[in-house]
Amino acid sequence: MALPDRENTVPRHIAIIMDGNGRWAKQRGLPRTAGHKAGAEAFRRIANYCRTLGVRYLTVYAFSTENWKRSEEEVSGIMKLLGIYLKEALRDMEKNHVRFCFFGDLSRLSPELRKLCLEATERSGEYHEVQVNFCLNYGGRDEILRAARSFAADVAAGKHTPDDLTEAVFSEYLDSAGVPDPELVIRPSGEMRTSNFLPWQTVYSEFVFMNVLWPDFGPRDLDQAIEEYRRRNRRFGGA
Repeated sequence: MALPDRENTVPRHIAIIMDGNGRWAKQRGLPRTAGHKAGAEAFRRIANYCRTLGVRYLTVYAFSTENWKRSEEEVSGIMKLLGIYLKEALRDMEKNHVRFCFFGDLSRLSPELRKLCLEATERSGEYHEVQVNFCLNYGGRDEILRAARSFAADVAAGKHTPDDLTEAVFSEYLDSAGVPDPELVIRPSGEMRTSNFLPWQTVYSEFVFMNVLWPDFGPRDLDQAIEEYRRRNRRFGGA
């Protein structure tokens, strides 16, 4: 039963595992790249809708550390779509006022794509109404390892002692430093696992798994997920 003060609540931070592009294409006899193109349109649709709902943060799983195992053609197609989107975002930045942030190890990306990510981050840094976080070459375990190494380096440099380490301190070493944890995580496509997505940040998030492939995901599906979220009683370990 939903709590009275949650009846009209929209999560401040929604995270989405954008899954099902390949299966969507296969069902239609199309190449997987066509599925990713349709998935990119679904992202634009949902990002715009989140903004109208008043969602403050939207985090999307765009490319995982494991996705490099896919064919060179598919990886190249995904990277090309990312580049196209970022160029469009930079072009329309003054109009949309969306802040961009990137979670993940960007060092493996092409120099051109890294440059676009850096430019989007720097140019949008003054905007504070809406923030989109792209998980790009991201893996949750990799993020935690990178954070642990950074903290260890600061200990070695005398900036910290091991006893300084708390959850709050460690969180500042994560890619998501300064971003509140997601209240709601959505995974379309019918798969019911988290796939290395934000393991630290989602320990108390509400998960909604849906049987719709990402390219077909629309505002009505997001409304359904938010309605399910509203029905949850979030106790955070309490009675």
